[in-house]
Amino acid sequence: MTIAEYNAAVDAHADGLYRFALKHMRDRDQAKDAVQESFARLWAKVDQVEGAKAKSYLFTTAHHVIVDEARKGGRVRRMEEHHEDIRHTSMAQPDLKEVLDAALSTLPPIQRSVVLLRDLEGYTYEEIAELTGLNLPQVKVYIYRGRTALKEYIGQLDLVL
Repeated sequence: MTIAEYNAAVDAHADGLYRFALKHMRDRDQAKDAVQESFARLWAKVDQVEGAKAKSYLFTTAHHVIVDEARKGGRVRRMEEHHEDIRHTSMAQPDLKEVLDAALSTLPPIQRSVVLLRDLEGYTYEEIAELTGLNLPQVKVYIYRGRTALKEYIGQLDLVL
């Protein structure tokens, strides 16, 4: 990869990588750190990574950084701990973004990653398998389980809207 290709990768993928990290981590500073770490690791291997594979390398690296950070922080909480909070709030309508963020925070890191890669970033199952190092059936199972958990957490749509 040339320096020009690296700079083009920064311009093309920084925003998407930041959105992915922010949705996953829900902390702007940590998301910025994850993006910066991903680009730093790409720079360290600039001679080994092809320019066409920069996006894949960046999202794979960001996924690993996010999972490592989640393991260090132990921020994963059980779904049952927060399920009642959403269903029995005051009569005011909850903010849909807040409900979705709270629901995403209940997922294990790997499920959250694959759901965000599929539904937020629009990657195919095959691309997600390549990015995360999982096999295709695992990706499909994690996405299904993640979506099911989100559906159960959020409950019926009329309770949210």
